[in-house]
Amino acid sequence: MPVITCIEDLKQIYKRRVPKMFYDYAETGSWTEQTFLENTSDFQELHFRQKIAVNMEGRSTQTTMIGQDVTMPVALAPVGLTGMQCADGEIKAARAAAKFGIPYTLSTMSICSIEDVAAHTDHPFWFQVYTLKDDDFMRRLMERAKAANCSALVITVDLQMLGQRHKDLKNGLSAPPKLTIKSIADMMTKVSWGLEMLGTKRRFFGNIVGHAKGVSDASSLSSWTAEAFDQSLDWKRIGQLMEMWDGKVILKGILDAEDAKKAADLGADAIVVSNHGGRQLDGASSSIRMLSHIVDAVGHKTEVMFDSGIRSGQDVLKAIALGAKGTMIGRAYTYGLGANGEQGVTDALKVIHKELDTTMGLCGRTRISDINQDILIVPDGFHRK
Repeated sequence: MPVITCIEDLKQIYKRRVPKMFYDYAETGSWTEQTFLENTSDFQELHFRQKIAVNMEGRSTQTTMIGQDVTMPVALAPVGLTGMQCADGEIKAARAAAKFGIPYTLSTMSICSIEDVAAHTDHPFWFQVYTLKDDDFMRRLMERAKAANCSALVITVDLQMLGQRHKDLKNGLSAPPKLTIKSIADMMTKVSWGLEMLGTKRRFFGNIVGHAKGVSDASSLSSWTAEAFDQSLDWKRIGQLMEMWDGKVILKGILDAEDAKKAADLGADAIVVSNHGGRQLDGASSSIRMLSHIVDAVGHKTEVMFDSGIRSGQDVLKAIALGAKGTMIGRAYTYGLGANGEQGVTDALKVIHKELDTTMGLCGRTRISDINQDILIVPDGFHRK
């Protein structure tokens, strides 16, 4: 492996190593990809205030997220199909997160099952669910998560229906993937990826196949996914799902202050300001532009986390400065996973931690609790309501 200096280094290795179908899955936004691109580019409009003659000794990035001690204010976000980016990818990512001292979030649409991940890590993880119509399946899914000692439920509230992602359609990326001569030929050139995939039995959606009604194998997945999402979702239904879990709940996919207030009123332990990485409503504002307004609206009622667009520790620091208590990274750790498995995820976390720690010190701060908007130069009109 070459020297890894930034997340982009891992991304370039990832692009060479993983089949195009799965690389494009990670690097896809909906429709024109405006929101996907602005999620990252809008961070560049925020500048730091450099401070000198400040004692920078004894710095610490430690803090808490929903009461859990963490090495830095970062959690691994739920990412579907992680086990296709790298064999047993969910297990490897969960292990890396546990060793680093940050939360890992397992997606319902993971390749490795809840039980697989629980059996291979001794650290509690978070579990993500969609707002599905099938109460029986949802209850059993949550019971499995509780049996696996999952410490929080992350409910994704911005995916009642799928935003159209052109690259996924052209590549045949679906549940399950539709293999073509072109995609098979590409996979055959990814030798190390292919050998690892041949060495694992985990290649299908372990939380769904054999558990959802009528889904006994991969071939029956597509009809289930087409019908499973609840387009009639309302706040009452979200409340019902929270009651089913009866534990710590994080609502992910909030991009509006009024929605944030309703989430807080329901008793959510945390909300995640997120536009699903630009994969749902194209043309929506970037998450970072909406963060401050949402924090102002509900920051005293519930914990506000941030997701969508983070590619560095500096991005993490900017989100914390604008009021987030924690952040989630998805693509940034996926690059590392695809590049070099568990070690690649660890490399990504080391990069982000070093950038966060160094930048915090150069801004004259030594503790996460001391971070506020004073460390930033924010252009007029940046925040949106």
